[in-house]
Amino acid sequence: MTETRPREVGAPPVRRRTDKRAWGVVVFMFLFFTLNFADKAAVGLSAHQIRDELGLSAGQYGLLSSAFFWLFAIGAVTLTAVLRKISYTWAAGLLMLAWVMSMAPLTVSVSVGVLMACRITLGFFEGPAHALCQSIIADRFAPDKRATAGAIVNAGSSVGPLIAAPTITWVILTWSWHAAFVVLVVVGVAWLIGWIWFSERLPFKKVDDSAAVVTKDKPADPNGDIVVPFYRLLTLRSFWGLAILSFAGYLISSLKVAWLPAYMNEGLGYSSGTVGTLVTLPYIVAVVCLLSAGMLSGRLLRRGHSSRVARGYLTGAYLVFGGLAMIAFTQLSPGPVQLVLVIGAFAVNSVAFSVAFAGASDFLPAHQRVAFFGCIIAVYSVAGIVAPYVLGLIVDNAPTAAQGYSTGFLFVGITVCVLGIIGGLMLNPEKARAKLEHLTAVHAARQGR
Repeated sequence: MTETRPREVGAPPVRRRTDKRAWGVVVFMFLFFTLNFADKAAVGLSAHQIRDELGLSAGQYGLLSSAFFWLFAIGAVTLTAVLRKISYTWAAGLLMLAWVMSMAPLTVSVSVGVLMACRITLGFFEGPAHALCQSIIADRFAPDKRATAGAIVNAGSSVGPLIAAPTITWVILTWSWHAAFVVLVVVGVAWLIGWIWFSERLPFKKVDDSAAVVTKDKPADPNGDIVVPFYRLLTLRSFWGLAILSFAGYLISSLKVAWLPAYMNEGLGYSSGTVGTLVTLPYIVAVVCLLSAGMLSGRLLRRGHSSRVARGYLTGAYLVFGGLAMIAFTQLSPGPVQLVLVIGAFAVNSVAFSVAFAGASDFLPAHQRVAFFGCIIAVYSVAGIVAPYVLGLIVDNAPTAAQGYSTGFLFVGITVCVLGIIGGLMLNPEKARAKLEHLTAVHAARQGR
């Protein structure tokens, strides 16, 4: 493998071979993310059964759904700080073990308090998952392949519910919603065994990045010449641009997981069995959106377009499309056209977590990626706290459930459009890297005094 020198963001990427093990890690991270979103989808798919068993109103169920995110931001920040010091082999394994243990109590009948405690705990340990996955991918792939590899991993956010929707719906209707968590626990244990077998036998403590050598398993950090205090990264316009794009994406993500099945059932009038099939459609299209966006982003870079266009503008365009589709479907009666718009509106959200995050990797030093991504996750997790609960309150206070859903999704669609435009304009990796190079020079001059 040839050595990679630091280069300006947006410059033609240096070609280098990608190790087969790196693609193996992508597969495992994809499965990791698949389970990450399957366990989220399980509660949404069980909404009717959970509400009946525990006697919950729409607002109470919305509060339960938002409980997953109460400690999500804290977990994203605190655990990512810890994971910076742990090798990725151990970090991913420990997170999966924590997920399995937090889901295990739900395999039997529980009270509202226990269910909420389990969801809060699971949210805390899932907080750093995306940051960890994206950091691992950014370490192993060149910029022109990074968005594609990241998109494959993020496709798990669609494939997880895509597989879970018909499978878990069948399990729920055949047995109970508790049986769905039995399946998730078994799959989690299987992943953990496979990961231990496949992953590199790394020591628990992470090797110092500054002392790392360039190998085919770990290419050189193209931003290794940047040395700035971490807090400086949080003052960049691109940090807030990425945070805004991610927030918009997570507004859609949280509502898709928590309320889309219930909306199709109560708002659009489809039966529970039909919902188990229809709810998979946005996830199928989301995989296409993710992979197409990742490949388009890489192609734009190879053709000489700026990273601002390939990352920021592209992500913003996808989100604006999703927001417009959401606004449109609230104005139509149930039918094929409305269903197509529902699918489109709920299919674009994950682009903000692959293409946009790849833009951040274009200017971030490798050793600061996990913590940076953790802070982004802390910001966008607020959407997961607010959106499900507020939508539940709107439904509770509307004349009918259908009218409540329409009003709620109308406001969300407008918000997504506005945030997509603002965030897309603010994410500018070239400008961010130039700013960091300047700060590095200033820092070096002060150190030389």
